[in-house]
Amino acid sequence: MKHKDPSGFTQAVGDNMTRAAGRQLALYAVVVVAGLVLVMFLLNAIAGLTSSAAGMSRQAVDVESNIITSYLRDEPPQMNSMLATDAISGMVLAHVNEGLLRYDEYGELVGGVAERWQLDGNTMTFWLRDNARWNNGETVTAHDFEFAWKNLLSPDLGSQYAFILYPILNAEKANNGEVPLDEVGVEALDDHTLVVTLETPIAYFDRMVAFVTYLPVNEEFYRQTNGRYGADADQMLYNGPFMMTSWVHGASLQIRKNPYYWDADRIKLNGVDFAHMTSDANTLLNLFKDGQIVMADLNSEMLEEALFQGWQLERFMEGTVFYIEFNHRDGRLTRNRNLRMALQLAQDSGELVNRVIKLPGYLPGESLFPTWLQGVEDTLREEFPAPVYSRDVALAREYLQKAMDELGLSEPPTLTLLTGDTPTARMQAEYYQEVFGRNLGINIVIDAQIFRQRLDKMTQGEFDMVMAGWGPDYNDPLTFGDLFASWNLNNRGRYANDELDASVRIAQSSLDTRERMQAFANIQRVMHEDVVIIPNYERGYVYVKNPQVQGVLRRVIGAETDFTYAWIEPERE
Repeated sequence: MKHKDPSGFTQAVGDNMTRAAGRQLALYAVVVVAGLVLVMFLLNAIAGLTSSAAGMSRQAVDVESNIITSYLRDEPPQMNSMLATDAISGMVLAHVNEGLLRYDEYGELVGGVAERWQLDGNTMTFWLRDNARWNNGETVTAHDFEFAWKNLLSPDLGSQYAFILYPILNAEKANNGEVPLDEVGVEALDDHTLVVTLETPIAYFDRMVAFVTYLPVNEEFYRQTNGRYGADADQMLYNGPFMMTSWVHGASLQIRKNPYYWDADRIKLNGVDFAHMTSDANTLLNLFKDGQIVMADLNSEMLEEALFQGWQLERFMEGTVFYIEFNHRDGRLTRNRNLRMALQLAQDSGELVNRVIKLPGYLPGESLFPTWLQGVEDTLREEFPAPVYSRDVALAREYLQKAMDELGLSEPPTLTLLTGDTPTARMQAEYYQEVFGRNLGINIVIDAQIFRQRLDKMTQGEFDMVMAGWGPDYNDPLTFGDLFASWNLNNRGRYANDELDASVRIAQSSLDTRERMQAFANIQRVMHEDVVIIPNYERGYVYVKNPQVQGVLRRVIGAETDFTYAWIEPERE
């Protein structure tokens, strides 16, 4: 593995992803308009719209208590690690719990609960630390991992992330109800030895176990919660650097240093108050200006003010791809390939990025596979360039007519576009509404939902199209490559293709790097030819951070924002 810098990138990956963003950001630095002063006074009243929990500090940096205040973009939908599927829940879980392995400040894989580990053929053995503890003082044992992994594979639980355990012997069969859970290849030989038998030898399994789905769960405590595990702060046990001490749903969440954490001496902060739950950029900027939060992401309209204020701008390519996902279920108009083709040809992701989003760091979408993924010797996308469709409205209308003939329609259809309720999500949805209406005469009905409800509607298939995104769970192209496999429950549109499935199986099982990369190239080709999605963009952030707070990591793999290495730098007099 290449050396990684403290941002969590490999140096090669960081160069690839930030070169273009740096050029864009430099342009903004020389254009500061005088009229921006008027905007500065309009945001003060907005900050009060997001409440802090009683007793939480309203200071971004509380030096005396050694606590900082930040925010979450939304309410964590699911804090049960066996059921969580989203980045917000994953970020919180990564602070309060720890798996067998974790990523250090350089992005390198290191021991977490596991002190050492070894792969021998298709058997991986983990030896657990004697001093790993839950926050109630009990030992974290190999049995906690065996219970959590087997329980989330239970068909009755319905975990949408069960697929990520499929490399384990009989995991897929057990999840499908074909064999009992006892036959899954996970066994606690004793309290401190966990043996995992894989279906076939694979070189990337250690990277997978650092993901939150592989976290341990104490069975006795889980049973005592009577189905409410993870529902509130007191309905969980914590074995990570922090523990949740307060959770006011929809308003705030508080974490404090866990004295039982085996590596507690490494944790410099006493806690983090996520005193606000909002993704509204104006509100967050106002909170940052008022000294109430330590960092804030900026949108394009805010860059000039940030430069005027003299703030140091940071940038970060988070590794996530965003796209429009189609519903491929029976009875949905979007199951028709010619209709999907018409929609694909009627739009231009470059226009979305450069004229609508207008934020340095964003890259126009071309593929499900982002630009930073490693291939054989170079990046995957450099070795296997993504095939792309250029906007061609005349051709798009020809495909639309073919679709209407096949579907028995006399006029362009009305389609529902499911999206989030944030200003940014609405802006992007309205862009597509206008583009598809103007170029194809298709009426797009925007269904804007709060985060949790959007996830529920995606799961139930209540959409024709949905604006979705996917970030990496582990450092291998398979974390994107298996997303549209027919058995993956995160494949919300239920796309199914035998050729794509076969390529996923090769990528899962082959030990030959070139064969695996060719399989990913085949997946990319199938998705392009069948118009499974419309790629939108790869997301980057430009943000500001309180200079007193050092060591905050923005990661591609793992928690997007990681405070476990952060500390407060004393103010200079």
